[in-house]
Amino acid sequence: MSILIDEKTRVMVQGITGRDGSFHALAMRDAGTNVVGGVTPGKGGEDLEGLPVFNSVTECREATGADCSVIFVPARYATAAVREAADAEMPLIVCITEHIPINDTIGNYHYIKEKGLTLIGPNCPGLISPGKCKVGIMPVKIHLPGSIGVISRSGTLAYEVVHNLTKNGMGQSTVVGIGGDPVAGSGFTDILPLFEKDPGTEGIVIIGEIGGEEEEKAAEYIRAHVSKPVAAFISGRTAPPGKRMGHAGAIISGGKGSPESKIKALGAADVPVADSPEQIPALLKERLQGR
Repeated sequence: MSILIDEKTRVMVQGITGRDGSFHALAMRDAGTNVVGGVTPGKGGEDLEGLPVFNSVTECREATGADCSVIFVPARYATAAVREAADAEMPLIVCITEHIPINDTIGNYHYIKEKGLTLIGPNCPGLISPGKCKVGIMPVKIHLPGSIGVISRSGTLAYEVVHNLTKNGMGQSTVVGIGGDPVAGSGFTDILPLFEKDPGTEGIVIIGEIGGEEEEKAAEYIRAHVSKPVAAFISGRTAPPGKRMGHAGAIISGGKGSPESKIKALGAADVPVADSPEQIPALLKERLQGR
Protein backbone atom coordinates (compact mmCIF):
# COMPACT_ATOMS: atom_id res chain seq x y z
CA MET A 1 0.00 0.00 0.00
CA SER A 2 1.09 3.62 0.46
CA ILE A 3 0.37 6.70 2.54
CA LEU A 4 -1.22 10.04 1.64
CA ILE A 5 -1.38 9.38 -2.13
CA ASP A 6 -2.17 6.45 -4.41
CA GLU A 7 -3.50 5.70 -7.90
CA LYS A 8 -6.90 7.15 -6.95
CA THR A 9 -5.53 10.58 -5.93
CA ARG A 10 -6.84 13.39 -8.13
CA VAL A 11 -4.17 16.10 -8.35
CA MET A 12 -4.60 19.75 -9.32
CA VAL A 13 -1.76 22.22 -9.89
CA GLN A 14 -1.80 25.78 -8.58
CA GLY A 15 0.26 27.88 -10.97
CA ILE A 16 -0.30 25.41 -13.82
CA THR A 17 0.45 27.92 -16.61
CA GLY A 18 3.75 29.12 -15.12
CA ARG A 19 7.14 27.80 -16.17
CA ASP A 20 7.55 25.32 -13.32
CA GLY A 21 3.87 24.51 -12.92
CA SER A 22 3.35 23.64 -16.57
CA PHE A 23 6.53 21.56 -16.82
CA HIS A 24 5.83 19.52 -13.70
CA ALA A 25 2.10 19.17 -14.34
CA LEU A 26 2.90 17.38 -17.59
CA ALA A 27 5.77 15.43 -16.00
CA MET A 28 3.46 14.21 -13.24
CA ARG A 29 0.85 13.19 -15.80
CA ASP A 30 3.50 11.40 -17.87
CA ALA A 31 4.50 9.52 -14.71
CA GLY A 32 0.97 8.15 -14.39
CA THR A 33 -0.40 10.61 -11.84
CA ASN A 34 -4.07 11.47 -12.27
CA VAL A 35 -3.61 15.21 -12.88
CA VAL A 36 -7.10 16.61 -13.39
CA GLY A 37 -6.47 20.32 -13.96
CA GLY A 38 -5.04 23.44 -12.44
CA VAL A 39 -5.44 27.07 -11.44
CA THR A 40 -4.09 30.36 -12.70
CA PRO A 41 -6.26 33.38 -11.79
CA GLY A 42 -7.39 35.18 -14.93
CA LYS A 43 -6.71 32.24 -17.23
CA GLY A 44 -9.80 30.18 -16.53
CA GLY A 45 -11.15 28.47 -19.63
CA GLU A 46 -7.73 27.84 -21.13
CA ASP A 47 -6.04 24.46 -21.10
CA LEU A 48 -2.54 22.97 -20.90
CA GLU A 49 -2.33 20.11 -23.39
CA GLY A 50 -5.79 18.93 -22.43
CA LEU A 51 -5.60 19.85 -18.74
CA PRO A 52 -8.32 22.42 -17.94
CA VAL A 53 -7.34 25.70 -16.28
CA PHE A 54 -9.59 27.38 -13.72
CA ASN A 55 -9.58 30.77 -12.00
CA SER A 56 -9.81 29.40 -8.47
CA VAL A 57 -9.16 26.27 -6.42
CA THR A 58 -12.84 26.01 -5.51
CA GLU A 59 -13.85 26.04 -9.18
CA CYS A 60 -11.25 23.42 -10.03
CA ARG A 61 -12.19 21.18 -7.14
CA GLU A 62 -15.91 21.37 -7.89
CA ALA A 63 -15.36 20.59 -11.58
CA THR A 64 -12.73 17.86 -11.26
CA GLY A 65 -13.11 16.32 -7.81
CA ALA A 66 -9.46 17.09 -6.99
CA ASP A 67 -8.42 15.94 -3.53
CA CYS A 68 -4.78 17.06 -3.63
CA SER A 69 -3.25 20.36 -4.68
CA VAL A 70 0.41 20.97 -5.48
CA ILE A 71 1.63 24.57 -5.44
CA PHE A 72 4.11 25.94 -7.99
CA VAL A 73 3.79 29.69 -7.53
CA PRO A 74 6.38 32.37 -6.61
CA ALA A 75 7.04 32.94 -2.91
CA ARG A 76 5.18 36.27 -2.83
CA TYR A 77 1.93 34.51 -3.82
CA ALA A 78 2.48 31.19 -2.06
CA THR A 79 0.75 32.01 1.22
CA ALA A 80 -2.35 33.16 -0.64
CA ALA A 81 -2.26 29.93 -2.67
CA VAL A 82 -1.91 27.75 0.44
CA ARG A 83 -4.80 29.52 2.15
CA GLU A 84 -6.98 29.35 -0.94
CA ALA A 85 -6.46 25.57 -1.04
CA ALA A 86 -7.24 25.35 2.68
CA ASP A 87 -10.40 27.43 2.27
CA ALA A 88 -11.49 24.97 -0.44
CA GLU A 89 -11.04 22.18 2.14
CA MET A 90 -8.36 20.44 0.06
CA PRO A 91 -7.40 17.35 2.12
CA LEU A 92 -3.74 17.31 1.00
CA ILE A 93 -1.78 20.45 0.09
CA VAL A 94 1.80 20.12 -1.18
CA CYS A 95 3.79 23.36 -1.36
CA ILE A 96 6.95 23.10 -3.47
CA THR A 97 7.72 26.84 -3.31
CA GLU A 98 10.84 27.96 -1.44
CA HIS A 99 11.81 31.30 0.17
CA ILE A 100 8.45 31.78 1.90
CA PRO A 101 8.96 34.03 4.99
CA ILE A 102 8.95 31.99 8.19
CA ASN A 103 6.22 34.14 9.78
CA ASP A 104 3.97 33.32 6.83
CA THR A 105 4.72 29.62 7.18
CA ILE A 106 3.91 29.68 10.90
CA GLY A 107 0.57 31.28 10.12
CA ASN A 108 -0.11 28.80 7.33
CA TYR A 109 0.76 25.88 9.61
CA HIS A 110 -1.84 26.87 12.21
CA TYR A 111 -4.41 27.86 9.59
CA ILE A 112 -4.26 24.40 8.02
CA LYS A 113 -4.06 22.46 11.29
CA GLU A 114 -7.19 24.20 12.57
CA LYS A 115 -9.04 22.93 9.51
CA GLY A 116 -7.81 19.37 9.98
CA LEU A 117 -5.99 19.31 6.63
CA THR A 118 -2.49 18.12 5.72
CA LEU A 119 0.32 20.34 4.41
CA ILE A 120 3.58 18.96 3.02
CA GLY A 121 6.31 21.61 2.63
CA PRO A 122 7.05 24.34 1.86
CA ASN A 123 10.46 24.18 0.19
CA CYS A 124 10.12 20.47 -0.49
CA PRO A 125 10.27 18.05 -3.44
CA GLY A 126 6.82 16.63 -2.69
CA LEU A 127 6.07 12.93 -2.39
CA ILE A 128 5.78 9.80 -4.50
CA SER A 129 4.20 6.38 -4.16
CA PRO A 130 6.14 4.55 -6.90
CA GLY A 131 3.98 3.06 -9.61
CA LYS A 132 0.91 4.86 -8.29
CA CYS A 133 1.25 8.62 -7.96
CA LYS A 134 3.83 11.42 -7.93
CA VAL A 135 3.07 14.86 -6.52
CA GLY A 136 5.96 17.27 -6.95
CA ILE A 137 9.37 17.08 -8.58
CA MET A 138 10.88 13.74 -7.51
CA PRO A 139 12.56 11.81 -10.37
CA VAL A 140 10.48 8.74 -11.20
CA LYS A 141 13.24 6.55 -12.64
CA ILE A 142 15.16 6.05 -9.39
CA HIS A 143 12.11 4.78 -7.51
CA LEU A 144 10.83 1.22 -7.23
CA PRO A 145 7.49 0.03 -5.83
CA GLY A 146 8.00 -1.78 -2.54
CA SER A 147 7.62 -1.68 1.22
CA ILE A 148 10.12 0.87 2.57
CA GLY A 149 8.79 4.23 3.74
CA VAL A 150 11.14 7.21 3.46
CA ILE A 151 10.86 10.61 5.19
CA SER A 152 13.44 13.28 4.40
CA ARG A 153 14.19 16.91 5.16
CA SER A 154 16.44 17.04 2.08
CA GLY A 155 15.29 16.39 -1.47
CA THR A 156 18.69 15.51 -2.95
CA LEU A 157 19.58 13.24 -0.03
CA ALA A 158 16.23 11.50 -0.42
CA TYR A 159 17.13 10.82 -4.05
CA GLU A 160 20.51 9.42 -3.03
CA VAL A 161 19.05 7.14 -0.38
CA VAL A 162 16.23 5.99 -2.67
CA HIS A 163 18.74 5.24 -5.44
CA ASN A 164 20.69 3.02 -3.04
CA LEU A 165 17.54 1.30 -1.79
CA THR A 166 16.44 0.61 -5.37
CA LYS A 167 19.88 -0.72 -6.34
CA ASN A 168 19.54 -3.20 -3.50
CA GLY A 169 16.06 -4.30 -4.52
CA MET A 170 14.37 -2.46 -1.65
CA GLY A 171 11.38 -0.69 -3.19
CA GLN A 172 9.50 2.13 -1.55
CA SER A 173 5.87 2.35 -0.40
CA THR A 174 5.94 6.17 -0.26
CA VAL A 175 8.74 8.73 -0.16
CA VAL A 176 7.87 12.00 1.58
CA GLY A 177 10.02 15.12 1.34
CA ILE A 178 8.97 17.24 4.32
CA GLY A 179 11.23 20.19 3.42
CA GLY A 180 14.21 21.90 4.99
CA ASP A 181 12.72 25.12 6.36
CA PRO A 182 12.68 25.83 10.11
CA VAL A 183 8.91 25.31 10.14
CA ALA A 184 7.32 22.56 8.04
CA GLY A 185 3.69 21.75 7.44
CA SER A 186 4.36 18.14 8.44
CA GLY A 187 7.30 16.82 10.41
CA PHE A 188 8.72 13.38 11.11
CA THR A 189 6.24 12.82 13.93
CA ASP A 190 3.32 13.56 11.61
CA ILE A 191 4.43 11.06 8.96
CA LEU A 192 5.81 8.26 11.16
CA PRO A 193 2.39 7.19 12.50
CA LEU A 194 1.07 6.90 8.95
CA PHE A 195 3.86 4.49 8.02
CA GLU A 196 3.41 2.61 11.30
CA LYS A 197 -0.25 2.00 10.46
CA ASP A 198 0.32 1.19 6.78
CA PRO A 199 0.26 -2.59 6.21
CA GLY A 200 2.27 -2.12 3.01
CA THR A 201 5.22 -0.54 4.80
CA GLU A 202 7.66 -2.96 6.46
CA GLY A 203 10.56 -0.63 7.27
CA ILE A 204 11.21 3.11 7.53
CA VAL A 205 14.12 5.41 6.71
CA ILE A 206 14.40 8.92 8.14
CA ILE A 207 16.85 11.40 6.62
CA GLY A 208 17.66 14.36 8.80
CA GLU A 209 20.20 17.13 9.04
CA ILE A 210 21.72 19.51 11.53
CA GLY A 211 19.52 22.22 13.00
CA GLY A 212 16.22 22.11 14.84
CA GLU A 213 14.98 19.32 17.05
CA GLU A 214 12.81 17.34 14.62
CA GLU A 215 15.07 14.29 14.72
CA GLU A 216 15.14 14.22 18.52
CA LYS A 217 11.33 14.40 18.56
CA ALA A 218 11.24 11.63 15.97
CA ALA A 219 13.49 9.48 18.16
CA GLU A 220 11.15 9.92 21.14
CA TYR A 221 8.15 9.01 19.01
CA ILE A 222 9.87 5.95 17.53
CA ARG A 223 10.88 4.77 20.97
CA ALA A 224 7.32 4.96 22.26
CA HIS A 225 5.14 4.16 19.26
CA VAL A 226 6.94 2.58 16.27
CA SER A 227 7.26 -1.19 16.07
CA LYS A 228 8.72 -1.37 12.56
CA PRO A 229 12.48 -1.33 11.85
CA VAL A 230 13.89 2.18 11.33
CA ALA A 231 17.27 3.31 9.99
CA ALA A 232 18.50 6.90 9.73
CA PHE A 233 21.03 9.22 8.14
CA ILE A 234 21.97 12.67 9.48
CA SER A 235 23.72 15.09 7.13
CA GLY A 236 25.98 17.96 8.11
CA ARG A 237 27.95 16.03 10.73
CA THR A 238 31.16 17.88 9.81
CA ALA A 239 29.60 21.36 9.73
CA PRO A 240 31.36 23.98 11.90
CA PRO A 241 29.31 25.14 14.93
CA GLY A 242 26.86 27.90 14.01
CA LYS A 243 27.22 27.21 10.28
CA ARG A 244 24.07 26.91 8.20
CA MET A 245 24.34 24.24 5.54
CA GLY A 246 22.00 24.78 2.60
CA HIS A 247 18.57 24.78 4.21
CA ALA A 248 17.15 27.61 6.28
CA GLY A 249 16.48 25.14 9.08
CA ALA A 250 19.95 23.61 9.01
CA ILE A 251 21.60 25.77 11.64
CA ILE A 252 22.69 24.89 15.15
CA SER A 253 21.80 27.47 17.78
CA GLY A 254 21.77 27.56 21.54
CA GLY A 255 23.56 24.22 21.70
CA LYS A 256 20.56 22.47 20.15
CA GLY A 257 20.24 20.69 16.83
CA SER A 258 23.76 19.27 16.73
CA PRO A 259 24.39 16.00 14.90
CA GLU A 260 25.70 14.49 18.12
CA SER A 261 22.44 15.12 19.97
CA LYS A 262 20.42 13.68 17.10
CA ILE A 263 22.57 10.55 16.79
CA LYS A 264 22.48 10.03 20.55
CA ALA A 265 18.68 10.35 20.64
CA LEU A 266 18.22 7.95 17.72
CA GLY A 267 20.64 5.47 19.30
CA ALA A 268 18.59 5.55 22.50
CA ALA A 269 15.56 4.63 20.38
CA ASP A 270 17.48 1.69 18.89
CA VAL A 271 17.70 3.36 15.48
CA PRO A 272 21.03 2.77 13.68
CA VAL A 273 22.48 5.88 12.02
CA ALA A 274 24.42 5.39 8.81
CA ASP A 275 27.69 7.20 8.18
CA SER A 276 26.74 7.53 4.50
CA PRO A 277 23.58 7.00 2.42
CA GLU A 278 25.15 3.89 0.87
CA GLN A 279 24.99 2.14 4.25
CA ILE A 280 21.22 2.55 4.66
CA PRO A 281 20.12 -0.60 2.76
CA ALA A 282 22.42 -2.91 4.75
CA LEU A 283 21.39 -1.39 8.08
CA LEU A 284 17.71 -1.71 7.27
CA LYS A 285 18.05 -5.26 5.88
CA GLU A 286 19.75 -6.31 9.12
CA ARG A 287 16.85 -4.90 11.13
CA LEU A 288 14.23 -6.46 8.88
CA GLN A 289 15.87 -9.87 9.05
CA GLY A 290 16.11 -9.64 12.81
CA ARG A 291 12.37 -9.06 13.36
